[in-house]
Amino acid sequence: MQELLSAVETAASESKISKSAAGHIRSWLTEDRYAPYREEVAKHIREQQWQKLDDVFWTIIPFGTGGRRGRMYPIGSNAINDRTIGESAQGLANYVVDYAKRQGRSDALSCAIAYDTRHQSRHFTELCAGIMVAAGIKVYLLDDYRATPQLSFAVRHKNCDCGIMVTASHNPPSDNAVKVYWSSGAQVLPPHDKAIIEQVMSCQEIKAVPFAEALADGRVEVVTDEIDNAFLDAAAAQAFAGPRDAKILYSPLHGVGAAAVMPLLERDGFQSVEVYGPHEEKSGDFPNVPGHVSNPENKAVFDKPIEYAQSKELDLILATDPDCDRLGVAAPKTTDSTGQWGTFDGNQIGSLLADYVLSKREAAGTLSADHYVVKTLVTSELIRRIAEDYGVRCVGDLLVGFKYIAEVIDREGPDQFVFGTEESHGYLVGQYARDKDGAVACMLMSELAAELKAQGKSLHTRLADLHQKHGYHKEALINLVMEGSEGMAAMQRLMKAFRETPPKSLAGIAVKQIRDYGSQTKLDVASGEKSALSGPEGDLIILDLDEEGNYVAARPSGTEPKIKLYVFTRVSPEDSQDLDAAGQTIVKRLEGIESDMRAFAKDNC
Repeated sequence: MQELLSAVETAASESKISKSAAGHIRSWLTEDRYAPYREEVAKHIREQQWQKLDDVFWTIIPFGTGGRRGRMYPIGSNAINDRTIGESAQGLANYVVDYAKRQGRSDALSCAIAYDTRHQSRHFTELCAGIMVAAGIKVYLLDDYRATPQLSFAVRHKNCDCGIMVTASHNPPSDNAVKVYWSSGAQVLPPHDKAIIEQVMSCQEIKAVPFAEALADGRVEVVTDEIDNAFLDAAAAQAFAGPRDAKILYSPLHGVGAAAVMPLLERDGFQSVEVYGPHEEKSGDFPNVPGHVSNPENKAVFDKPIEYAQSKELDLILATDPDCDRLGVAAPKTTDSTGQWGTFDGNQIGSLLADYVLSKREAAGTLSADHYVVKTLVTSELIRRIAEDYGVRCVGDLLVGFKYIAEVIDREGPDQFVFGTEESHGYLVGQYARDKDGAVACMLMSELAAELKAQGKSLHTRLADLHQKHGYHKEALINLVMEGSEGMAAMQRLMKAFRETPPKSLAGIAVKQIRDYGSQTKLDVASGEKSALSGPEGDLIILDLDEEGNYVAARPSGTEPKIKLYVFTRVSPEDSQDLDAAGQTIVKRLEGIESDMRAFAKDNC
């Protein structure tokens, strides 16, 4: 042991590993709670795998307010493995038990668990289930690959105290994660989130009952069929009447979506729906998507499906990410499906669906001034303008994360909730879940496409109509990847620069104001004066330009080592009647803003 510790100290002194990594390695070598991993850590040291050791030990992988996500590796405080997943489940279990005691409850506690097609998802599911059972919490298990919204639904349907979804959503094949849900069916919110994090970070002993034993004696109960049927009933109840003549191609992107999407579309009356063969295999390697990244936000995943759809003269392509909570869409630019096709970004899909749902509700006479739609601060303001045009409210002053949309639904009242959306391709209607649902979004988009086809229009034409009415809106996302300990420091420097020395102009337009949701202040750039900012508190900065509807938001990602820059541009309705000219103006502006933002980042990292 002394030789191993000395080798670690020497490696740190020679800068082969960081000091923080050395400290965490020492803990894993000497503390009893890490005893099962000691030999593997020692093996890495003897083989002098210093770069790998630094990668997996330089920090403690954060348990954020939604869960824990990262690259899988058998050892390491900065990796997804049995220890970090086990700590996460144990911390949740401890908090649920303690919370119930403080509430004076004596009834049985329960947790719903589901998992996707990723590597080790089933293994981590059994580990989490065993930990919950050991803590006296019954587990309701979806015992097959299932969608994240089905987990949210299951928590509510079974009146569970919490839920766990084992998935890393659209991350690369190397990653996995746990998403943690509260009894509402939403990912955990204050005050529970910080309290759970404290339990996770202080976890010493992980206690687990063998999964097979818990399954045999009923402490783990399989509810797959029950949840499938109830979820399908609840989602199908959100359908609107109308045409159903649309030929649809659906891609689950090697994930779980077909089990939810296909029966829902069939229930809604769509008779011509085909699963895209090359993406049908349930595989954590995501073999047939570009870069092996199953993200419907990535236009490239549609390239091959579009070629197929053109050859078959189909009307619509839908794609959901591996855990089926996000939707991507492609459609012909005109009514000629053999011609040019185009994809839609998350804001455009959200705008189309918001308008569709509101128009249907208006026609049915079920809208009032008390009804509302919900979006986040980094989601297009076109959603707000559409909502207000229908005479309903838009609650849009929210941090990133669908859990905040869920919180609004319960705070403002689910009976008045119409539609919720976030720019990262997440959508929800109804009261059956408290998380975004790719399946119900597929259903609504299919209905809209069929309705437009019956009118001799395309989805792209409908979006153009919205732009002419409300102004041409176009958004872009810039990802500044900053990995490792040096990347974390660079991210902090850049966020500090946005706050203290922001750029004076972007694309030739003056930066008028800085909204800092971290310090809850607004900075008038010209005068240097600060004032109070009303809104949620979080690490988000918005740079407002001196032209209405044009701004940039910056925030560190909560799941990946990057800063995300959200760019929002708009041309007024008066200047949007010529959409080609408006589009050229927007493209030039977006290019200018991206160039200036990347230069600013380079100078301040």
